Amino acid sequence: MQTVAAISTPPGKGGVAVIRISGDEALSIAERVFSPKGKTMPKSAPRMQIYGDILYRGEVIDDGLLTYFPAPNSFTGEDVIEISCHGGILVSRKVLESCFIEGASAAGAGEFTKRAFMSGKLSLSETEAIASLLEAKSDAQIMLARGSSRSKLTLSIDRISEKITSLLSSIWARIDYPDEDLGELSAGEIRLSIGEIGKELNSLIATYRTGRSIAEGVRAVISGKPNAGKSTLYNLLLGEEAAIVTDVAGTTTDVLERTIPLGKVLLRLYDTAGIRSEASGKIEEIGIERSREKLSEADLVLMLIDAADGISGEDREIISFVKALSAPKIAIITKSELSDKDTVSAISEELSASGFENILAISAKDDPEGAIAALTERVEALFTDGELSVGDDAIVFSARQNAALIKAREYIEAAADAYDKGLFEDAASSELELALGAISELDGRAVSERVIADIFSKFCVGK
Repeated sequence: MQTVAAISTPPGKGGVAVIRISGDEALSIAERVFSPKGKTMPKSAPRMQIYGDILYRGEVIDDGLLTYFPAPNSFTGEDVIEISCHGGILVSRKVLESCFIEGASAAGAGEFTKRAFMSGKLSLSETEAIASLLEAKSDAQIMLARGSSRSKLTLSIDRISEKITSLLSSIWARIDYPDEDLGELSAGEIRLSIGEIGKELNSLIATYRTGRSIAEGVRAVISGKPNAGKSTLYNLLLGEEAAIVTDVAGTTTDVLERTIPLGKVLLRLYDTAGIRSEASGKIEEIGIERSREKLSEADLVLMLIDAADGISGEDREIISFVKALSAPKIAIITKSELSDKDTVSAISEELSASGFENILAISAKDDPEGAIAALTERVEALFTDGELSVGDDAIVFSARQNAALIKAREYIEAAADAYDKGLFEDAASSELELALGAISELDGRAVSERVIADIFSKFCVGK
C-alpha cells in the first residue's frame, strides 16, 4: 500500500500537533523532512524521541520531535513515523505538505486504524470499540471501549470460534473415516458441545441490551399534558435552561432533542409539546402530532402527571395512548411538593391499576438531586444488567455484532436440531460451517468490503 500521512491531532491552535506517516517509505520520507540536531538518527533509535529541525523543500520551518516505530511493532503494523511540531494551524499544514512533497499520499478517514485491522493488529470488534471511544459522551462509554473490555470481547469471540472449529474437525474425521474412530468426540459429546456453544452465544447476545444502551443510546421521550413539568425535567436532566419554562400551558410547541448520559445509560432525550384533546391553533396541533410520532418511535417513555392537578381526563387519554406502546414506560408524578401525600398516593394507585410498573414521585424544584438519582436508578434497571461489569466483562455494543451473533446462534440451533432428529452428520457440519462463517463476520475475518468501508467512514482523518 502507499505510504500515507495526516495530521493526527485536532485542527486548530494548540501546544503541539502530531503528523503521522505510515508505510514502507515512512522512514525515508522522514529523513528528508527531518534533520536531527544530534548524532542519533531515527533508524538507530526506534521508539525514542529525537529532537531536530523540520524541513520544507530543504528550508527549516520549525523544530520538534520525531519518533520511529518500526514494523511490525507499531499501531498499523507498518513502519510509522510521528513528528511533533508546534500546534499552529499553518505550521502543521506546512509539515504535512512537506511529507506530501517527499512522496507521502494523503490518508483517508480512519486510514491508520484500517491498516492496523488489515495487518491483524486489531479485530473488527476492537476497531468498532475505538470508534466508540472517539465519540464517547459518557464515562460508561469510555469504560466500554477501553482496552481490557475490547480484549474480553475478542477473547470470547475467539473461544467460540475455536470450539466450533474443533467440533468440525471431529465431525469431518468421523465422516471421512467412519471405521477408524479418528474423531476426538463421540456423537453424544458433539451434541453436548453444540449445546454449550449455544449457551455461550446466548450469554453474549444478552449483553447487547446493556451495550446498546451505553454505546448507541436510548430514545427517551418526555410526554404529558401541557404544563405537567416536561420542560422542567428536561432542563434538570441537561443541567441547563435549554427549554423555556413558564406557567403558561403549551409553551413548548416543537420537539427539542439533546443527548446526555444518565448514569451508565446514554439518553437521546426528547422534550415534546403537551398533548391535549383540542389544540389552541395550527402550530400547537402540529406540535401534538409530532409528540405522538416521537412516542411511537421511543425506546423509553417518561410520562408525566402533575400532582397538583391529579389525574385529569387529558391524562387518562395520554395514559391510554402510552399503554399501547411497546417501549418501557416510567410514570413520573411531578410537582409532588405542591400536593399532599394522600393525593400522590391516590395518583400512584390509579397508575398502578392502569398497568404501570415503574412509578416515581419527584420534586424537580425542591429536590433536584433526589429526582435525578431516582430516575437514574429506574432507567439503569430497565436497560442495563447490574451483574455485568462495564469495562471488565465482554459486552456486545453494536447492532452489527449482535446481528452476527444471532445468525450464528440460528445455525448452532439448526446443527443441534439435525443431531436430535438423527440426520446425517454432514447436515450438522454444514450448519456449523455457517455458524463459523457468521462468527468470522463478527471479528472481521470474513466480512464484506462494504461493511468495512462503513465502519471506517466514521473515523476522522488522522486516526
